[in-house]
Amino acid sequence: MRYLISFCGLLLVFALALLMSKNKKEIKYKYIVIMLIIQFLLAALLLNTTVGYVLIKGITKVFDHLLSYANAGISFVFGGLANEGESPFFLTVLLPIVFISVLIGILQHFKILPFLMKWVGLFLSKVSGMGKLESYNAVASAMVGQSEVFITVKKQLDKIAPQRMYTLCASAMSTVSMSVVGAYMTMIEPKYVVTAIVLNLFGGFIIVSIINPYTVDEKEDILTIEDEQKQAFFQMIGEYIMDGFKVAIIVGAMLIGFVALMDLINSLFDMIIGISFQEILGYIFAPIAFLMGIPWADAVAAGGIMATKLVTNEFVAMINLGDVAESMSERTLGIISVFLVSFANFSSIGIISGAVKGLNERQGNVVARFGLKLLYGATLVSILTAIIVGLII
Repeated sequence: MRYLISFCGLLLVFALALLMSKNKKEIKYKYIVIMLIIQFLLAALLLNTTVGYVLIKGITKVFDHLLSYANAGISFVFGGLANEGESPFFLTVLLPIVFISVLIGILQHFKILPFLMKWVGLFLSKVSGMGKLESYNAVASAMVGQSEVFITVKKQLDKIAPQRMYTLCASAMSTVSMSVVGAYMTMIEPKYVVTAIVLNLFGGFIIVSIINPYTVDEKEDILTIEDEQKQAFFQMIGEYIMDGFKVAIIVGAMLIGFVALMDLINSLFDMIIGISFQEILGYIFAPIAFLMGIPWADAVAAGGIMATKLVTNEFVAMINLGDVAESMSERTLGIISVFLVSFANFSSIGIISGAVKGLNERQGNVVARFGLKLLYGATLVSILTAIIVGLII
């Protein structure tokens, strides 16, 4: 029965994508089927095989070591601030972003990341049927972040057509940057973080291929990656340290504001109508959660967390998930966890359009115009990934 429900969920995702498609005749169904099969194979490999277990265990161990190294610096500066046995969210989850940011800077400085992003992107273009620029951008977004990725292609921004711009931005919103992966792994199971990142890469192409189909002329399919001005090594280190700290502070500030605002709204709704705002959202999103494969007993709670992620951000939703995790089944936790691993929320519209506008004002205005459609597509990517995981686990 659950397979039938999830299959209906898949049909709903594709129907909703088709509903927004502006040129159904251009849809390349062959590539969509290929990528969907790849998604199922990768999900099965990562979640149901010994090879996948070993691979995820290895990735988890790497991030565990990185977080322990980060903790050495945090303890030196903030040691004694928290009582023994306590783990303040800012110190244990957000500040390690600073160290991860430094590592990204080093990999960028020595041209390791640009090399990987370019060649993995070129390989993906053969599988996805997308242009070289679109494929590169999807990989780059998962490595350097949804706003920083546009810096690497700023030479081409002025020449990019609106439909290609939509694809670039949708990829950026559907993935998560490497700098926050370690933070996610402290909040939800690492295997779901890794699985979601991989599946969202292909899921983004699938949904965009339906909503925004087009064919790229081979003469126009040129990839020109911006080569950062060479800096002194320690100057680069200093810049990435400050960039990482800014990210940690911004996320922390957003959490303070959003969590407090959500608590206020919940209290007001509870006083006025006897039910919290999140519970109302939970009932609205419950049918979608159910079609994702979540048992109906958990659907309302899961729907509330999904809605929270959409209207606030994934960190707030992950905190909420941690509060109710003990009351949920393992299957529900797996499905909702992969749904949360993306930047698909309202605030990302502003972040992405602002990042593009800072580099090219005209293109920034183009991105702002299709902001809601961008969020619509990225949310469908998260739902698609969740359904596939629900069919596998």
